[in-house]
Amino acid sequence: MNIHPSAIVSDSAVIAGDVKIGPYSVIGDNVEIGAGSRVDSHVVINGPTRIGKNNRIYQFSSVGDDPQDKKYRDEPTRLEIGDGNTIREYCTISRGTIQDEGVTTIGDDNWIMAYVHVAHDCRIGSHCIFANNATLAGHVHVGDYAIFAGFTGAHQFCRIGAHAFLGMYAGTSRDVPAYTMIGGQPPAPKGINSEGLKRRGFSEDQIRNIKNAYRTVYRKGLKLADAIAELETVLPSQPELGIFVASLKTSDRGILR
Repeated sequence: MNIHPSAIVSDSAVIAGDVKIGPYSVIGDNVEIGAGSRVDSHVVINGPTRIGKNNRIYQFSSVGDDPQDKKYRDEPTRLEIGDGNTIREYCTISRGTIQDEGVTTIGDDNWIMAYVHVAHDCRIGSHCIFANNATLAGHVHVGDYAIFAGFTGAHQFCRIGAHAFLGMYAGTSRDVPAYTMIGGQPPAPKGINSEGLKRRGFSEDQIRNIKNAYRTVYRKGLKLADAIAELETVLPSQPELGIFVASLKTSDRGILR
């Protein structure tokens, strides 16, 4: 273990033997940090927080502190972070609240750039990208491979589907279906994230099917329930549409349309 002499580490923290902790960082009570992780200088991590393996947390980040919620009364809520995440400078990631399930979760291999805020009770999947100053309000759910460009945001309780793309400054107060790309002010649907899907190995046929599904929802003038019913008829032969249809059916705030 390589802990700088100026760092403060709680006796109750559980730190893997090869973790590096930089100068003036503070590791509080009930914090776990897995093997291969690195915490740079002037980072504060409070618990209960569990951080997995091979994570890198850059300087001046605040991880696992109290939720920014006036209802919070020191309940023992948690933050759980998976493996292989990069958390850049000045990020703030809060623990959960008892008004939800009491936990904020971040999956694996996410790229979280400077000044990003992840509020209480958010659930982030894996392989996501959050560019500088992206902001998630409380209780936001983000699917795998979603991308938030700079200065984007999501309102409380929004759901951002897997492989979705939010263009720069596109703050949304509605749910964004899987695969969907939004942009502009006010934000509006702009098509599907086809370039991202190509990079992730989707075939031309799969991308064409997803484009057709998008047109069914956004271009045919159908009621959402009727569009979903039409898409469900092709699901057996086009399983890639499963997460798209699911994101439509589970929307609570209504999709951005």
